[in-house]
Amino acid sequence: MNYNDISRARRRQLRCGTYAITCFILPLLTACSSAPTPSVAAPLTQNSTSTIRPSQQQPEQSDFIASGPLVVENQVDLEAQRDGVVSEVFIDTGAPVRKGQLLAKLDARQLTADRDAAAAKARSIAADVKNWEAAEKVAKSDFERNDAMWKANIVSQQVADRARYEYEAVQFEVERERENLKYSQNTLKSLDLELEKTNIVAPFAGVVARRYVHLGQQVSKNDRLFWISATGPLHLKFTLPESFVGRVRKGTVLIVSSGSTPGEVHSAKVVMVSPLVDPASDTIDVTAELLGQTKNLRPGMTANLRLQNPQ
Repeated sequence: MNYNDISRARRRQLRCGTYAITCFILPLLTACSSAPTPSVAAPLTQNSTSTIRPSQQQPEQSDFIASGPLVVENQVDLEAQRDGVVSEVFIDTGAPVRKGQLLAKLDARQLTADRDAAAAKARSIAADVKNWEAAEKVAKSDFERNDAMWKANIVSQQVADRARYEYEAVQFEVERERENLKYSQNTLKSLDLELEKTNIVAPFAGVVARRYVHLGQQVSKNDRLFWISATGPLHLKFTLPESFVGRVRKGTVLIVSSGSTPGEVHSAKVVMVSPLVDPASDTIDVTAELLGQTKNLRPGMTANLRLQNPQ
């Protein structure tokens, strides 16, 4: 074998080795290329925005619940207007009363006697006034006749002047007795007023909430006797945050409930909204009047109402 044959055989071996290596590596490369290529997330820029799904939105604010006492406009402690002894009691705690109904009496025997004496004196003075008025007419007639006779030179001037003086004196007496009659009549009215003070009467229709007096009790002026309260109309007084200014107005109808009467709801109409905001609490005062039947509600109960929060 010569040199050319050896070179030719060497080149053939090299070609076969290269082919074998290629055949071995190629399947490996093919297998590697079939695997998924990992992706890299692009970084968020400052201009990117996120979208909130409806389920991720925050729930609406809960409604505002206000509460306050149920009150009535007419509610008062009846006080004694004069000193005296309780002689009669006609009503007890819890009883309904009418306006002007007699609740109790103070002993009025001395006042009654004084009033009767004053009435008799007034009648006497009234009779004196009539007597002097009659005398005035006589004196006036004498004066006019004597004055005419003096002008006709029938009587002297002295006689005419005397008739005139007597007439003027009677006029003064009439005026004095009329003033005495006025004074006597005013005294009689004063005693009548004092007698009225011995009658304890209800100033308005309602119920006797409390009774403080007993039969035979000595009371002084301004002592409490009864506590009278009206039963309606009921008003609910409450406060609202200043954010409700302009949203609750006079005439606004609200729904009211009370824990004392579960299951019942009532309508109430706003009748007063304070024109000022309390700077200490940043609240406004509101008063609403309950509408319809409220027989299960009582003054002093606490009632609640629900208002939608301002958006």
